[in-house]
Amino acid sequence: MVVKVFIASQSGSTAIKKKQQDVLGFLEANKIDFKEMDIAANEGNRKWMRENVPGEKRPQNGIPLPPQIFNDELYCGDYDAFFNAKEDHGVYAFLGLAPPPGSKEAHQAAIIQNGEVPESDKGDLGNEQHLLIAAEDQPEENIEILHNHFEQSTDLNENIGENEAEKDQESVHQTIEPEEAAKEEEQPESEEKEEAEPVTEEEDEEEPVTEDEDEVDES
Repeated sequence: MVVKVFIASQSGSTAIKKKQQDVLGFLEANKIDFKEMDIAANEGNRKWMRENVPGEKRPQNGIPLPPQIFNDELYCGDYDAFFNAKEDHGVYAFLGLAPPPGSKEAHQAAIIQNGEVPESDKGDLGNEQHLLIAAEDQPEENIEILHNHFEQSTDLNENIGENEAEKDQESVHQTIEPEEAAKEEEQPESEEKEEAEPVTEEEDEEEPVTEDEDEVDES
């Protein structure tokens, strides 16, 4: 299967030239085999392209413009469809080709089709996912062993978390108790300060002035 890109080498439209270069540059950069089909220099290419573009994919005037992309005789799409596939990391599917191993598109295709993760992407998975993947590749008698191992790991992690929580609570209690003791020590002192000696009636009552003292003052 060969990817065919129908272009117009002598097009006067700058937009068409830019779109053609974008498609060809991407295919070259990713080392995808393709064949240029020039409709400007070959009338047969022009006729074949116009006849094989599906009717629902044609513009309103009925004349499809380059670039148009085919995989052998299978129509892939125009530039807009190519651009959208590139943005969605789905160019190989758009072209009807198998994505290279290890690529992002291969990873997505494996998940969508089989729910499997390629070997090259398993390094980024967590312990639970590794065990689940390993269980799929193991005989039935080993699946229970892997499952028990995962449950033990989970219980151990939960116990560690509970012990850490208990230690945190103990440290909080140890911090609060000295503060409460200090407050209790301060309260008697403050109460003693607040308790002032009561003023007696004798201090409040002034001594009465006698007649003798009044006569002395007059003399």
